[in-house]
Amino acid sequence: MTILTGRPLHWAITAAAGCGFLLFGYDQGVMSGLLTGAAFTAQFPEIDTTAGAGGSASLQGTVVAIYEIGCFFGSILALVFGEKIGRRKTIMAGCLVLCVGGALQACAYSIPHMIVGRIVAGLGNGLNTSTIPVWHSELMMAHKRGKGLSIELAINIFGVMTAYWVDYGMSYVDNESQFRFPLALQCLFALLTFALIILLPESPRWLIAQDRHDEARSILLALLPVVKNVQTDDEPVNREMSEIQHAIDEEREAAHGNSYRALFKNGEQKFFYRTMLGIGGQDAYAPSIFQNSVGLSHNLSLLLAGFNGVAYFLSSLIPIWIIDRLGRRKLMLFAAAGQGACMAVLAGTVRNGSAPAGIVASIMLFMFNFFFAIGLLAIPWLLPAEYAPLAIRQRAAALASASNWIFTFLVVEITPVSISNIGWRTYVYFCIFNFCFLPLIYLFYPETQNLSLEQIDKLFTGGKVMLHWKPSMGDAVNTNRSELIEKVEGQHIEKSGV
Repeated sequence: MTILTGRPLHWAITAAAGCGFLLFGYDQGVMSGLLTGAAFTAQFPEIDTTAGAGGSASLQGTVVAIYEIGCFFGSILALVFGEKIGRRKTIMAGCLVLCVGGALQACAYSIPHMIVGRIVAGLGNGLNTSTIPVWHSELMMAHKRGKGLSIELAINIFGVMTAYWVDYGMSYVDNESQFRFPLALQCLFALLTFALIILLPESPRWLIAQDRHDEARSILLALLPVVKNVQTDDEPVNREMSEIQHAIDEEREAAHGNSYRALFKNGEQKFFYRTMLGIGGQDAYAPSIFQNSVGLSHNLSLLLAGFNGVAYFLSSLIPIWIIDRLGRRKLMLFAAAGQGACMAVLAGTVRNGSAPAGIVASIMLFMFNFFFAIGLLAIPWLLPAEYAPLAIRQRAAALASASNWIFTFLVVEITPVSISNIGWRTYVYFCIFNFCFLPLIYLFYPETQNLSLEQIDKLFTGGKVMLHWKPSMGDAVNTNRSELIEKVEGQHIEKSGV
């Protein structure tokens, strides 16, 4: 039984998940501000691409992008081992591996040394990003799951913003700590996430799948707002555990005992369809890297990146209050349309090339981040955990995470080449790419607002995928947990004499 219970436990779980994604965000942002620093370029002249330096832009791109390859293989490791060892142990392993990678980068004195550190850190981050959203989703109540994941991703952007400002502050330091301290700081966040996870419970759904029912029951009770008035044999708790077990039995039967093969099969449970929806959502995440495509002076670019990070973070707070009210589909459609419009304007302003057009282009990058934060920041990490059934949830989420990292790597690699060769037309095809998501989201992505993970299974079960929950299927809220919460809180009020 965990020491914390009720709402403090929920906040602790969200804090741990957020800390893991703060680490993810910090890792994503920290390197960009170091590449043109005086101490960094002095230590690694092979990748010094400042005017007249003669360093290799291709090698610099590899040093930056190799992190995504590490993340990709980390996600594959989660796919293979995550379901066997559980959510918590996978996250803790990811934190330790990432800590080693951060230390290797911080003490690097050569390019090969730095590359090894980047790959190792990526392996750890791949394990974390594949598993944390699944663990978090399986511990959240249905009507707060979207809010919880939105908080997690807002903290992720806070990590990006932190990296930008740490880089900016350290740029005034005239020694090797200018880049070694920001790289070493990753280890602090990794160790903090590890320490928090040790104190927090395993996913009750994973425990039930492992036939560890007593532990799962204790955790489900601990997650209630008031625990002391509830008995372990309370009927709603039994009903919820029975519902989870029933879903597990159906999924195991549909998977025929092979969860790897089930990823690529449809059948009654639509496993392949649901896996591909999670992968498709992650592909929309890759264009966020365009915030690095504006070429300015080193100091001004760091400063602008810092303010961009602040605006991005503030935008990421908005879904916390609206995702469970408006739903996933509306926010994704809004974001894809807004991003497409930003890319269209960006193409026109870059083609124009004038100073006023450059100002508009910079505003478009800020606006792109705004739309992205509203509808495509948290949701692509949430959907794989929501859409995938428990029998393949860890592996489907890992596959979705792997797809994110490989697509991000490809975009990082091709964008400079594309801009160099076809210029403003690069933004045209990314405009088209964003608008293509509109019919795909509208036609194929079911709404999961206020549905339990077991209720979401019912949207995919049968001959036709249901895009919305119908009243004939019952209450769209997680009735078992809500009924128990109301009962417990009612008992608490009655005993308090309120």
